[in-house]
Amino acid sequence: MSSAKHEKSFVDFEKGYEQNLIGLKGIIYFGVGLLLLIVITFGLMWALLGVLEQDAQETKGFTNPMRAQMKDKDKLPPEPRLQAAPGFGVDTETGRINLELKAPQAEYWELRKAWDKILAEGIKDPKSGTIVAMPVDKAKELLLQRAPKAKSGPEAEGMLQKSKMYVSDASAGRVADLQRR
Repeated sequence: MSSAKHEKSFVDFEKGYEQNLIGLKGIIYFGVGLLLLIVITFGLMWALLGVLEQDAQETKGFTNPMRAQMKDKDKLPPEPRLQAAPGFGVDTETGRINLELKAPQAEYWELRKAWDKILAEGIKDPKSGTIVAMPVDKAKELLLQRAPKAKSGPEAEGMLQKSKMYVSDASAGRVADLQRR
């Protein structure tokens, strides 16, 4: 019989438990490396802060010539803006209404006034003077004054019957075969 040699291992077969081996050397190397990395990063950040502060001092008095020529309205961010933000308002026919420090419903109230005015008076094209929109009641009166002629006869009856027809699933979308009731 051959004699079995035990290879060198960390396991001690004579003890009833497994020995806990800690590689202290690896932990120390990792800690020192981490400390060096932290110190180097801190130094680089400090250098970056110095460069940024120097750049800020050099450009302190510099103003953008394009921004200097802008009007206050142009400096504001584009619509829509927050209700309490500078420049919040509504453009109407009479001009811009400033709603910066008003109630949140103020925008709706102003728009509602403009809509009611349009519904009551209508809108005329400023260039040609043509009526673009008018109240419904006024439009009905004008239509009835003109007395439009309605088609009558068999052709009109045929168009009426055809308008009541619709396409069903049974015709596979090809033919209007059912009639609305």
